[in-house]
Amino acid sequence: MKIAVIGCIHNEIERLPLLLDKISSYTPEVLISVGDITNAFLPKNFKPTDIGKIFLEEVKEYFKEILIVPGSWDKDLIPFFQKHNVLLHGNGKIIKNVGVYGFGGAQTPFNTPYEPSEKEIEDGLKKGFEEVRTAEVKLQATHAPPFESIVDIVGNKHVGSLAVRKSIEEFSPHIAVCAHIHESRGKDRIKNTLVLNVGKFTEGYFGLVEVKKDTIDAEIVSLI
Repeated sequence: MKIAVIGCIHNEIERLPLLLDKISSYTPEVLISVGDITNAFLPKNFKPTDIGKIFLEEVKEYFKEILIVPGSWDKDLIPFFQKHNVLLHGNGKIIKNVGVYGFGGAQTPFNTPYEPSEKEIEDGLKKGFEEVRTAEVKLQATHAPPFESIVDIVGNKHVGSLAVRKSIEEFSPHIAVCAHIHESRGKDRIKNTLVLNVGKFTEGYFGLVEVKKDTIDAEIVSLI
């Protein structure tokens, strides 16, 4: 099974068709969006849910399964995605032999709309993990990257989530995916978990996870 992971659309919905067409050549069945579909600078006369609706309509053309983790700008989209049964936020879902669980939002210095506490993130990830505990393969999806990793650095500072890192260390998922910190797009490893910050999708990057019978591969792909 192939899983595409995208992050940080930030309202640039006009770029989606071209990028999704390019992703389709890799034949993924599942899409995980790790948040920040919108941001503060909405197009004139648009509401966040308008962006969410367009996003969901676009990706449904390409993927059999869609799971969405809200970003720090996506608070208003949480009930919308929940209504459409695509929200991966404090819960989990098993697809074939892969259990995907997640929690969204992130702490920032910018007073964004959705900044859950570390305790909320920790509790939400624990709840989601319990729903997929029996899955053969486990994948954790968060908006925030894990603290003190290669993928959470701004300047020379680590700005990721302690709770995300703690959950990786405790639950040992095979793969952990995130975004949020665009400039720290890349790969890291925490104990037995491969961590992917997939960066900003509208800059032409996405994560590709492939679960085979005996191996699990993950890479960041450039569409540029």
